[in-house]
Amino acid sequence: MKPTIMDYTRDQLADLVKPAFRAKQIFGWIYHSYADSFEEMANLPKALRAELAERFILNPLKILRKEEASDGTIKYLFELPDGKTVETVWLKMKEAQYDVEGKLLHEAKHTVCVSTQVGCKVGCSFCLTAKGGFTRDLTPGEIVAQVLAVKKDNAHAANRRVNIVYMGMGEPLDNLDNLAAAIRILKDENGLAISGKRQTVSTSGISTRIDKLGQMDLGVHIAISLHAVDDDLRTELIPMNKAYNIASIIEAVRRFPIDTRKRVMFEYLVIKGKNDDIASAKKLIKLLQGIKAKVNLIYFNPYPGSDYQRPEREDMVRFQQYLIDHGLLCTIRDSKGIDISAACGQLKEKTKELA
Repeated sequence: MKPTIMDYTRDQLADLVKPAFRAKQIFGWIYHSYADSFEEMANLPKALRAELAERFILNPLKILRKEEASDGTIKYLFELPDGKTVETVWLKMKEAQYDVEGKLLHEAKHTVCVSTQVGCKVGCSFCLTAKGGFTRDLTPGEIVAQVLAVKKDNAHAANRRVNIVYMGMGEPLDNLDNLAAAIRILKDENGLAISGKRQTVSTSGISTRIDKLGQMDLGVHIAISLHAVDDDLRTELIPMNKAYNIASIIEAVRRFPIDTRKRVMFEYLVIKGKNDDIASAKKLIKLLQGIKAKVNLIYFNPYPGSDYQRPEREDMVRFQQYLIDHGLLCTIRDSKGIDISAACGQLKEKTKELA
């Protein structure tokens, strides 16, 4: 199978395509002009266009299905060249703002939730993606193409910035080399120019690779899917915790290079009757002592056949207020796309059922 041309950084492409300056032109066509074919790349010689079409796939993704929620969230199911599928989510974080005369003051802000693997090895008990097991890693281009595809589908201009969270299907640090390549491609000033500070890697806590990511000096933020404050519950929720326990994760976070203006995000999935009590909140405060942290409380998003339940709103607020009262910055993530297949893996499962 031919590789996708989006697998390559601009420097790598300059080694593959001669003369080297063509790499910058190709990047412009892909990431600025959203070209659909090599034939569209009008300032390239016809022979080079034919060579590129012979050697590479331009876009490795095909929209198989999408669902749009009332809040503007769009969930995409993409088909890859080998027929496998992954999900990507387009999240509207802030509405556009206009003055009284209708003049645009601030553009709408969007985040793209990106997958890094087909399936996942981690096997979290609350996650629908885990039910399907692990199939393969995504290539750098298959990661990058998700961002490009949703920007293009939403007529979102190339020079308009988005935030990226690697929080879709898969464990990003399980595919670290390809993830790092994708981050570099997305950061390239001749491409989408999405800076590291706009990219967040969410991990379930492979502590040794948190260290490795930090050493790569990509300038990205890190979010830790913590979800529990003691190893017994965390191992129930995330079996990988046996190998990388809470203490090892917290130690790795303390070593991670953090922009002094930023905080480490700790994602805490709140499950009714499991981790929504004040005793858990107390342990969380103790655990994060000395870390410039922000806790993001997330409602468990139920799906058919799940063993867990969505927590009560009042329990979420009580938990949040306890953390705030004890000096910990804490937000409750508003559930996006709750009226569609919003949880990771839901759209894929639904599509399989309809097939």
